[in-house]
Amino acid sequence: MRELISVELVPLTHREVEITDMNSVKAAFTRHRPHVVINTAAYVRVDDCETEQDRAFSVNALGARNVAVVTQEIGAKLVHISTDYVFGGESKPRTTPYTEFDTPTPPNLYGKSKLAGEDLVQHLCARHFIIRSSGLFGVAGASGKGGNFVETMLRLAKERDELRVVNDQIFSPTYTKDLARKIAQLIDTEYYGIFHISNKGSCSWDEFAKEILRLAGLKTPIIPITSDQYPQKAERPCFSVLDNCHLRLLGMDDMKPWQEALKDYMISKGHIT
Repeated sequence: MRELISVELVPLTHREVEITDMNSVKAAFTRHRPHVVINTAAYVRVDDCETEQDRAFSVNALGARNVAVVTQEIGAKLVHISTDYVFGGESKPRTTPYTEFDTPTPPNLYGKSKLAGEDLVQHLCARHFIIRSSGLFGVAGASGKGGNFVETMLRLAKERDELRVVNDQIFSPTYTKDLARKIAQLIDTEYYGIFHISNKGSCSWDEFAKEILRLAGLKTPIIPITSDQYPQKAERPCFSVLDNCHLRLLGMDDMKPWQEALKDYMISKGHIT
């Protein structure tokens, strides 16, 4: 997290700590004695979670438990990264953004495993910040997914005559730089609990893709399709827009609109000037 420039940051790789192994977590945390732990480890392959349930819960639930237990033991603060996919499983699709005070209804096994991790963190580590975000895009990309949606759209727009993108899944695109900045601010507080942190506004995936190509000056046509026309193993929420209610109540919700965040990202990547 480049936003944490004023502290000593120790980024541990998978080789250095295996969160599904309690002894590995204890050894790593005992060695480094962190004041704050930021748990970004997760099994994020949403479709694979449907057929690899044990792996999903081992990493996203029991792994979160192990980190929470050891963080509590050493007296540190814990930042646990969760997801908007804990929402969206209702029989009647939602049309208003979810606050931190709404009851989660995960539509798939990925969301269920992440919600289980949230519950364990809440019960096992007193000084916790559970962060739910949505539609992340960042300069480093997502190692577990291979890049991000923005880069994929830019690449495909140059390779294909047209793009087909779903138009019936509504969410809040979020720039990881803005997310990291807000997490860095929260860490310096005692405002423990659940926080939604996403850029303001919402859109469908095809609307997001159109704005990406517009900023890049690419004219490749985007054909909107429904989720039924792009079948996937895991059900996706029709609507998973997050309301940064907790931040707003604390006077801390200065997250910019997603369109501005996307432009900042495109400039930082050199796609536009």
